Amino acid sequence: MKKLSSALAAGALALSGAAIAADSSDPIVIPIHNWSSQIVMSHAVGQMLEEMGNSVEFITTDSQAVYESVRLGDVTFELEVWEGAFGASFREALEKGGLHDAGDHDAVTREDWWYPMWTKEACPGLPSWEALNDCAELFATAETGGKGRYLDGPVDWLKHGKERVEALGMDFVVINAGSAAALWAEIGSAEKDKRPVVVFNWTPNFAEAVWPGEFVEFPEWEDGCDKDPAKGPNPDALYDCGNPASGYLKKAAWDGMKDKWPAAYKLLTEISFTNPQIAEMAKFVDTDEMEPEEAASAWLEANEDVWKPWVEASM
Repeated sequence: MKKLSSALAAGALALSGAAIAADSSDPIVIPIHNWSSQIVMSHAVGQMLEEMGNSVEFITTDSQAVYESVRLGDVTFELEVWEGAFGASFREALEKGGLHDAGDHDAVTREDWWYPMWTKEACPGLPSWEALNDCAELFATAETGGKGRYLDGPVDWLKHGKERVEALGMDFVVINAGSAAALWAEIGSAEKDKRPVVVFNWTPNFAEAVWPGEFVEFPEWEDGCDKDPAKGPNPDALYDCGNPASGYLKKAAWDGMKDKWPAAYKLLTEISFTNPQIAEMAKFVDTDEMEPEEAASAWLEANEDVWKPWVEASM
C-alpha cells in the first residue's frame, strides 16, 4: 500500500500513541467489492488505520455475502451499506446477530434506472416509467427484438430489474452488465450519436458530473415492497416500486470490533463521507485512471481537514 507523506504519517502517529497500545496487533480485515468508490474509500480508511498503528488486510468479498462475513467476524467492517442495494442483506444479518449499525455517512444515496438527458429529447414523457415503457421500441436492439433494452447492474448486486419488469408489465428485456465499467462504457458509446439508453446508475458517483441525467420515476418505494405483494401497485408481485429516493449509506461493524480494536472502532464511528467526497474518490479511478491505493493517498493528502479530526476524536 502506498503510504501518506512522512509529514502526514508523523502527524497521525503523534496523535495516536495511545491507540497503538490499545488496539490488537491482529489485522483489521476490510472487504473490497466491485465499484470504485467502495474500493478507494476502503483503501483511504485502511491508510488512516495504518497510520494509527493498526495492521490492515484487504480481501475481495461478494457485496451481498459480506454481511454474513462481518457477522461471523471474518471481516471486521463494511464501509458502504447502500439501502437500495444491500438493505435486505444487512437487515437479515442484523436479525441473526453478530454485527451492528456503526452509523450513517452524511451522503444520501439513490440507485435506480437512469438515462442521460439526450434520451429525454427522444422520449419527452420522461422521467415517468409509463412514458419510458411507451417509448420501449427506442431502446430495442438485435438481442431484444422489439422490446427495449435495459442494462442493469452486475448480477451479484441483486437489483431485481427482471422482477420489476415483470411486476409492472414493461416491454423491456433486462441485460446484466459484467461490471460498473461496462455501465460507463454503455453511456459513453451512446453519447457519440445521442442514442437513447437506459441503464442502472446510482448517486453518489462521478457519472453525474460527466453525463447530466435523471432517474426514472417508478411507483414510490414503500417499506415491504420487496417482501409483501400487497405493497405497491401490483397486488400479486414484489419489486413493483422504485428504490428509495433518499436512501441511507451506513457502516456495519462486527460486534467484537469495539473491544478488540477500540480506537479503530471509534474512528469507524467518526467517519462520515459526503456525496461530493465519495464522487471525487470514484472520479480518481473511473476518470483519472489512478490505481485505488494511489487515489486513496491523493484524496487523503488533499483533505486533511476532513479526516484528521476523525483521527483526533478517536484518540
